[in-house]
Amino acid sequence: MSASNIIYVLLLIVLANIINNGVDAKHKVFHELQSKSKSLESVSPLHRTSYHFQPPRNWINDPNGPMLYKGIYHLFYQYNPKGAVWGNIVWAHSVSKDLINWEALEPAIYPSKWFDINGTWSGSATNVPGKGPVILYTGITENHTQIQNYAIPQDLSDPYLKKWIKPDDNPIVQPNHGENGSAFRDPTTAWFNKQDGYWRILVGSKKNHRGVAYMYKSRNFKNWVKTKRPLHSKAKTGMWECPDFFPVSVTDKKNGLDTSYNGPNIKHVLKVSLDLTRYEYYTLGKYNTKKDRYIPDGKTPDGWDGLRFDYGNFYASKTFFDDMKKRRILWGWANESDTVEDDVLKGWAGVQLIPRTVLLDTSGKQLVFWPIEEIESLRGKNVQMNNQKMEMGQSFEVKGITPAQVDVDVTFNVGSLEKAETFDTSYTTKPLELCNKKGSNVSGGIGPFGLITLATSDLEEYTPVFFRVFKDVLTKKPKVLMCSDAKPSTLETDTGSDQKQMMYKPSFGGFVDVDLADGKISLRSLIDHSVVESFGAKGKTVITSRVYPTKAVGEKAHLFVFNNGSQPVTVESLNAWNMQKPQKMNQGAH
Repeated sequence: MSASNIIYVLLLIVLANIINNGVDAKHKVFHELQSKSKSLESVSPLHRTSYHFQPPRNWINDPNGPMLYKGIYHLFYQYNPKGAVWGNIVWAHSVSKDLINWEALEPAIYPSKWFDINGTWSGSATNVPGKGPVILYTGITENHTQIQNYAIPQDLSDPYLKKWIKPDDNPIVQPNHGENGSAFRDPTTAWFNKQDGYWRILVGSKKNHRGVAYMYKSRNFKNWVKTKRPLHSKAKTGMWECPDFFPVSVTDKKNGLDTSYNGPNIKHVLKVSLDLTRYEYYTLGKYNTKKDRYIPDGKTPDGWDGLRFDYGNFYASKTFFDDMKKRRILWGWANESDTVEDDVLKGWAGVQLIPRTVLLDTSGKQLVFWPIEEIESLRGKNVQMNNQKMEMGQSFEVKGITPAQVDVDVTFNVGSLEKAETFDTSYTTKPLELCNKKGSNVSGGIGPFGLITLATSDLEEYTPVFFRVFKDVLTKKPKVLMCSDAKPSTLETDTGSDQKQMMYKPSFGGFVDVDLADGKISLRSLIDHSVVESFGAKGKTVITSRVYPTKAVGEKAHLFVFNNGSQPVTVESLNAWNMQKPQKMNQGAH
C-alpha cells in the first residue's frame, strides 16, 4: 500500500470516529445483549414517543419495502424480536389505511433457509404488473456471504398480505463477478424501461474505498443479469448502504413520480447511506437509459459533503410512490443516541420518523421534504403568537400546550440584513462545525434565533433549534445556517463507571438556501418526547435530533422562542398544537 493510501485510510478511521461519536454501526453485534427482551410491564415509558412509529419493545432499524397495495399501506422494518440491540433480525410487518394508525402482523420474512439462515437484511418491494408485490432482500448465508433473494405473497387477494413465501429457486443475485460478498446488500425498488422491456435494480456495495451501486436487469423479474458497468460509483466514500434511485419532476411541484417514469422534464435522485459516517447524501442528475449510467449534475458535492435528506439522526431511508395520492413518500430511521446499556435497561431502541413527501425545489438545485398531511389529523389544542418582537437576549414562552408532544410552526422576520456577520468560506461544507462553534448562546448580528424545545423553566436543560444569518462576500447573498443542538439537552450524571459508553449529544447543522428578500424564514418542529424533527424554510433543510431530558419531561417540559442576536427578530406568526396519540398504534411484531 502506498504512503498516500495509508494516510487516506488513517484519515477515514479518524473521520469515522469523529463523526460517529460512538454511534454504533448498524450491524455491530452485542452477542451477550441481543436476546435480552423485557416484558411489556418492565419496558420504560420514559422518552418513548407518542405519535412516531415504534413497536412496544425491542430494537428496530431500517424501514424496508414501504408500499401501497389494494388501498392498504405496508411498512416492513428490521426488528429484533428478542432484545433491544441489533441481532436476530426479521422483517416485521405493519399495515395502515392512513399512515398514522398502524396494526402489527406476523413477521413477513425471517431466517429459515440456506440462502438467509444468518440474516434477512434490508431491501425493497415492487408491485409488478401480473405478479403483484415482490420483496427483494439481502440474505446472509451460512458462510456469511451477502446475496439477494425474493419473496412473494401467498395470497394476492389478501390486501394485508399476511403470509409470504420464499421460493426455493433463490437466490436471484450473487456476488459471482468480483463483487465484495461481505459488502453487497440492500436491493432497491425496481423500475421498468418500456423501451427495452427490462426491469432494473441496484445493489449497494464497495470496491476498496469506492462506493458502488451495481445494476442488474431482468425481463421476468426472476433471472437477473449484471450490467456491464455500475450505475454509478464514487471514490473515497466507502460502503454504499440502502441506495435509493427515483425520478422527480422539474415542472410539477405538487406530485411525485412513479419509480419507472422516464418522460420529459425530470431529474433523477441517487441517495446512498454511508456506512463509514452513518450519514446519507444524495445527488441530482441525468439518467441515461441507453447506457445505463447516472451522471450527477455537478452542482453539489458527490460525497459526504453533499446534500442530505436530513442533516441529523437519520439513516437507511427508503422512498415509495403512493399512486393513490400521486406522491413520493420518504421513510427514515432514527437510532438512539443514548448508550447500549441504557437501551437494554429501557427495553427498546429506534423509531421510524414521520413519513415525508419528496419534491424537487423550485430552484431545481435540491429536494424539499414535508411531513405527510395525515399527521395533521392528530392535532389537538392550538395556541398562537403573532407579531412578537424579540430584542437581543429576549425569549417568550409558548404557553397553553404540552410541549413534550407538539407540532409547532413559526415564521420569523429578521428585517434588514445589514448586521449579518461575514461568512467564513472555510465552513462552506462544514455546517456541523460551524454550529458547534456558533451555538445558541453565542451572540451574532442576526441570530441565533429560533425555538428552545424540551426545556426546563430555568433552561438548565434544553434543546435549541435555531438559525444564524451570515453574508457571503463572494455571492453577496445571505448564508443561512440551521442548527439543532443536543449538547444542553440532558443533564450529565455520574455513572460511577469508566467503562460506560458516553451518551451521543451532537450539534447537527445544515445550510438553508433562502434569499431572505422579504426577511422571512419558517421553522416547523415535530416534538415527541425524545425526538425533535425540524423543517427549515418549508423543508429545504431538515434536522432530526434524539434527546433524553432528565427534568424537562412530560408536563415539566417547556417551549420558548428566543433571539440572542443584536438584530431584533419578530415572531410574525406561530401556531402550536398538542399532538394526540393515534387511536391504533399496536406496531410490535408478534
